[in-house]
Amino acid sequence: MSQTAPDLAVIGGGVIGLAVARRAAQAGYAVRVHRTTQRGASWVAGGMLAPHSEGWPGEERLLAIGLESLRLWHDESPGGFLDGVPPEVVTANESLVVAVDRADAGDLRTVADWLAAQGHPVTVTTSARDVEPLLAQGIRQGFRAFDELAVDNRLLVEAVEDHCERLGVRWAGPVDRLDDARDAGTVVIANGIDAPALWPGLPVRPVKGEVLRLRWRSGCMPLPRRVIRARVHGRAVYLVPRADGVVVGATQYEHGRDTAPSVNGVRDLLDDACAVLPCLGEYEIAECAAGLRPMTPDNIPLVGRLDDRTLVAAGHGRAGLLLAPWTAERIVAELLSTRERVQA
Repeated sequence: MSQTAPDLAVIGGGVIGLAVARRAAQAGYAVRVHRTTQRGASWVAGGMLAPHSEGWPGEERLLAIGLESLRLWHDESPGGFLDGVPPEVVTANESLVVAVDRADAGDLRTVADWLAAQGHPVTVTTSARDVEPLLAQGIRQGFRAFDELAVDNRLLVEAVEDHCERLGVRWAGPVDRLDDARDAGTVVIANGIDAPALWPGLPVRPVKGEVLRLRWRSGCMPLPRRVIRARVHGRAVYLVPRADGVVVGATQYEHGRDTAPSVNGVRDLLDDACAVLPCLGEYEIAECAAGLRPMTPDNIPLVGRLDDRTLVAAGHGRAGLLLAPWTAERIVAELLSTRERVQA
């Protein structure tokens, strides 16, 4: 570790910590990131940037935050979130949400009506197979969210890491106590499910989610060109295109810190994915993985100041990738505001 103390120490090397570090470096801060060698939830994620299609009545605040962050993802100006990120990181530019049975169609209409009531209508269709011909026979009901995106989460993490290095961000090992990083002027806690270990009482808990990666093989039907989310007899499943296949996710249940994929979880994902896109049955199973989402009781992330020298950016749940730009902007705005008050 360098002898020179940084202005900012970010604890956590997932997409949230990296996004904060990069934005702070762009704002002129000397930044050090404390991270482990293990890849966390950011590495397992599906990569959807989907505030419309992941929304549900009662989550109005999360919808508003998600839409604000999605606008930052679409910002193509210099210094925007995708500035310096290879274009192949973005793998889809639309979401199609569909229903398999009548009850699922009722849930879909509930979401569509709720979005319209919030002033964010989506395009409803009764001809979903005209939009995506790979869908199973009988799937008709759906809606389209044209401004939603998907990214290759692993390429994104690597690209933001590279950008951080070009901006002079330094790397260090993990810390067990905040005092281990107190040589920095300010510390940001951004280590997901481990945040409560550094600041007891933070309401963040792990929620397990299994994800599959299916690889296209020669002779198979072509890859879908958009994110497909579906309700399958009450269960949610998503299919996210990648350059070489499809990511299928994700289960959600509380099982402590267990990250072993279960037979039941994998079976349900495969059954539901093939009920939506039967052609996936010919693909190769490339990976089964499970990650731990850092959830809060109300699903709203914890982003802000804890004391004069400590900020938190944790508890992003299933929306970590989506909310990375919003979180980085909020944290750096707080840093700049504090600096202005001190200098005044």
